Amino acid sequence: MGGSRHRAGPLRIVFVEAPGRHAPGGFPMGSGDVGYVRGASLNLHEPGAVRALLDAASARGWQPGERQAAEADGWPLIEEAAAARARNGGLAGP
Repeated sequence: MGGSRHRAGPLRIVFVEAPGRHAPGGFPMGSGDVGYVRGASLNLHEPGAVRALLDAASARGWQPGERQAAEADGWPLIEEAAAARARNGGLAGP
């Protein structure tokens, strides 16, 4: 195995349940559903949903080339990610 490979640190996107919000696994929602009770939502199991969150995090300054792990609050990202998915017809990005 030649050469050194740069390995990006992971990004953990966290959705903490709070009034007016639903996080994965909460009844009656599905295991991947996250969103606002009256507003944007995503199903994290759908193709492209997590990619849209990563793109939103990147637009807000997260750099996938960083070597250390990072954690981001998912709530500020969800509206931007849901809007991007709607613009793309729910399809994954590049």
